[in-house]
Amino acid sequence: MTVQAIAACNPYKYRPPQSLLRDTITDRNNRRMEAIDAAQLRTEFLRVLRSRRSAEVPLSVEPGKPVVHCLFQESPQPRFSEAMESCPKANISNFKELLEEENFYLITESGEQGRLPVLILSMKEDSHQRKPAVVFLHSTNKCKEWLRPLLEAYTSRGYIAVAIDSRYHGERASSMTTYRDALVSAWKNGDTMPFIFDTVWDLIKLADYLIERKDIDPSRIGISGESLGGMHAWFAAAADTRYAVVVPIIGVQGFRWTIDNDKWQARVDSIKAVFEEARIDLGKSAIDKEVVEKVWDRVAPGLASQFDSPFTVPIIAPRPLLLLNGEEDPRCQLAGLKLPMARAKKAYEEAHSLDNLKLVEQPGIGHQMTSLMVIEASDWFDQFLKK
Repeated sequence: MTVQAIAACNPYKYRPPQSLLRDTITDRNNRRMEAIDAAQLRTEFLRVLRSRRSAEVPLSVEPGKPVVHCLFQESPQPRFSEAMESCPKANISNFKELLEEENFYLITESGEQGRLPVLILSMKEDSHQRKPAVVFLHSTNKCKEWLRPLLEAYTSRGYIAVAIDSRYHGERASSMTTYRDALVSAWKNGDTMPFIFDTVWDLIKLADYLIERKDIDPSRIGISGESLGGMHAWFAAAADTRYAVVVPIIGVQGFRWTIDNDKWQARVDSIKAVFEEARIDLGKSAIDKEVVEKVWDRVAPGLASQFDSPFTVPIIAPRPLLLLNGEEDPRCQLAGLKLPMARAKKAYEEAHSLDNLKLVEQPGIGHQMTSLMVIEASDWFDQFLKK
């Protein structure tokens, strides 16, 4: 399936209101609800993604090598993730001998950032049976190699495990400030969309590649990620229905809700440099909601309006969707999920698939992926991708 066909492949309709999103959140006008075709929203989203692309090129693969020294854009560098190590594994005595690793680059567009680094783990087997696959996305400042405990755990349980470096991360970064610099440049020049959207384009192209592999069942491809990776999983699934099972971990939030309710600070602090640059350019003495809104409109057009969670989460229906959040997460605040979850529930009910929607709110947890979340995600994929 081509990118051009994605928008038309799911005719399911959900019912956002006619008014602007800021009116829908407060419901101050109680406006009449009108059906909007999910395909129309996908078409508009793809139009925005294409608006800042370098020249499109035929999808191609270049060989790569295992990464020896991973670039983490944080100090001190992370060493161990208890949560990822808790992922359920199959007991295979000679697992390392049977593990097969692929490293390559998928060319998703022209230019340096159009070279997508991909890591795939699978098991060496005589069987030619197609398997389910899960794509994993890393969090801010990390890289695909950081996800290896998850990749190996899923591989041991019969999956093809896939990880990529998001834009300006891992092999797509050259220094400790590459991602920060890209965000600032996007604000200054409006020529790229390094926050979420550019990587979603890569994930659409990745799906083009995965469905053509002989070892992957194209109807059983899942997607998951942590934090920034959770946002990537959310938007990729909204844009591309070939991602059949979706598990964003500490990633789904209400961007407009945070602006309207003055709860934007924690999210802004996670990538503060771009907001400080915007504050200076806008002649402000401090970052305020106007600065926040202008940055989102510049670096991810529509993020706090037509592509926000109240619109894009419901169009994942009827595919299985599990949201995993901390009850006290200051970035993905549960109060900001009330409207998108209410609309999603309505969408899944209308699709007769309410059992395919679940939100887990872990008590006492902030913006943190936990062992419970990793195990819940594992169970969800096993439930819907294993046959």
